Amino acid sequence: MPSLKEIKNRIASVNSTRKITSAMKMVASSKLHHAQVQIEKMLPYETMLEHILKTFLASDADAESVYEKAREVKRVALVVFASNSSLCGGFNSNILKLMQQAMAEYQHLGKENIIVYPIGRKVAEKVNKLGYPSAGDFTALADKPNSADCINIATELGAKFRLGEIDKVELIYHHFKSAGSQILTRKTFLPIDVESELDADHERDLTSNIITKKAQDYLKKHGKKSDDRQEEDVRPLNDNFIVEPDMDTVLGVLIPKLAHLELYTALLDSNASEHAARMVAMQTATDNADELLRELNLQYNKSRQQAITNELLDIVGGSVNN
Repeated sequence: MPSLKEIKNRIASVNSTRKITSAMKMVASSKLHHAQVQIEKMLPYETMLEHILKTFLASDADAESVYEKAREVKRVALVVFASNSSLCGGFNSNILKLMQQAMAEYQHLGKENIIVYPIGRKVAEKVNKLGYPSAGDFTALADKPNSADCINIATELGAKFRLGEIDKVELIYHHFKSAGSQILTRKTFLPIDVESELDADHERDLTSNIITKKAQDYLKKHGKKSDDRQEEDVRPLNDNFIVEPDMDTVLGVLIPKLAHLELYTALLDSNASEHAARMVAMQTATDNADELLRELNLQYNKSRQQAITNELLDIVGGSVNN
C-alpha cells in the first residue's frame, strides 16, 4: 500500500495535469468558435455559386468542360488534410489510415505515380516515412487556413489535370457537421462531378460547441431552427437567358471556381474538425482526471485514518503496559 506522501504527490501531479487539459479544452473551444465563423461566412458564396451552376446545368445539359471528363488513371494525386500537432484523439490516426488505404488501392501504379499534397505536419511526416513523393510543404495551411493558398493549389492541380500530368485527384479530410460529429471523407476532386457536388450533404450546426449527443438531441427536440439552405434548393431556375460569349466558356470559369471553393471548404472543415476533436479529447482527459482525483482523495483519507487509528492503538497499548 502506498504511503501518504506518495499518494499526496500523485494527487498534486494529477491536479497539475488537469489544469493543463482544462486550459487546452478552453483554447480549443475558442479556436473552434472562430473556425465555425469562417465556415459560416463562406456559406453564402457557396450557396450562390451552387445556384448559378444549377441554373446553367438546367438550361443546357450538353455543356461540357475538360475538368469533367474522366479518363484512364495512370497518375493520381492525394490531397490529405491533417494537423500540425497532437492531443486531438483519433483525428490524425484516422486520416492516416484512410490515406494508406487509398495508397494501397493505387499501389499497382507504383509509388512514383502517387503524389501526395500533405496539408499538415503529421501527414508530411508519414508520407516521407512511407517513401511517397510529396508535392511540397503546406504545413502553414493547417494552422492558418486562407483561400489564396487553396486557389494556388487548386490551380496547380487543374493545370496538371488539363495537361494530362495527373489523371485523378482525391481529397481526404474530416467533414465538419457539428462540434460532436466529424465525418471522415474521401471524395474525388478531379474530374469534377458537378451533380454529386450539388447533392452533397450540407447540413451543419455552426451555432454551438456542445459535444455530447444527449445535449444535441435535446436542442433538436426543442425547436432548434433548421437550415435555411432548403429554401435555396426549391428556388425556381430561370433558363430563359442569354450567355456571353457562350455556355462552354462560362462553365469553364465557374467549374474552376467550384474547385477552388471545394478545396477551401475541405480545409475549413478539417480545421474545425481538429479543434472539435481536441476539445473532446481534452474534456475526456479532464473528466478522467476528476475521477482519478476522487479515488486518490478517498485512498488518502482512508490511509490517513488508518495511520491515526494505528497511532491511537499504540498509545493505548503503551498505557495498558505501563
